[in-house]
Amino acid sequence: MLRPLACLFFALATPAWAAPPRHVASINLCADQYLVALADPAQISGLTRLSHMPDMSPIAAKAARFPAIGSSAEALLAHQPELLLTGWPGQADAARRAGLKAQILVVPPANSYQDIVAQVRLVARAVGHPERGEALIQRMDHALAAIPKRGGGRVAADYQRRGYLSGSGTLMDEMMRRVGLVNLATKLHRPALSNLSLEDMVAARPDFLITGGKPARDLGSAMLAHPAIANIPRLYLPGQFADCGGPAYPRAIRTLSDQLRQKR
Repeated sequence: MLRPLACLFFALATPAWAAPPRHVASINLCADQYLVALADPAQISGLTRLSHMPDMSPIAAKAARFPAIGSSAEALLAHQPELLLTGWPGQADAARRAGLKAQILVVPPANSYQDIVAQVRLVARAVGHPERGEALIQRMDHALAAIPKRGGGRVAADYQRRGYLSGSGTLMDEMMRRVGLVNLATKLHRPALSNLSLEDMVAARPDFLITGGKPARDLGSAMLAHPAIANIPRLYLPGQFADCGGPAYPRAIRTLSDQLRQKR
């Protein structure tokens, strides 16, 4: 999944349950976080396979106790959840046509902390534990308030494979601002997702490049190690923190802030 997250906004009504659903599943990596944080373990009937992968999911250790579930109609019919969390409308349409009776709750990608707070409340109500949602929001608020802004107005670029930049209106842009950095893409008046050539990056000379930290595995990501930009200091934000918002958001901010402490 590429950063930035898709610019989706949600305004969804929470399903009305006479009692909390007994069997809840998620077929979206970002929704997995909310489900594990807010539902009773006995309620969770399945999470995505990606939730078990530490390089993809910040909750991999907790998710390991729950079954991995595919998004195919056959897999969902076999589990028969009462409530199914998806990442976009239509993701479970094939299963619905095949006879799945689950209530569908769409949890689209978050583009701001405000989105994350709204999603916490959405999922907490849906699984029957709204008080847990409010407690989680309080913990996130306190964690964020304690993180120092060490960026000092320096300029950073979230530079992705093939030269893509995360711009304004994205979660990454907000993350930079929370640690006191200026987003190069925003400074250049770029949209949420744009392309910046290697030559233009050399000319822009940001103070930092934000990358995932993995070695180049293809030509698209090899450009991040090009000698022309090799001496620009790096901030590393692993994919498990960069690809989704959710309850792990304060940990992502802390990861950036802690690195900035060493780069004064």
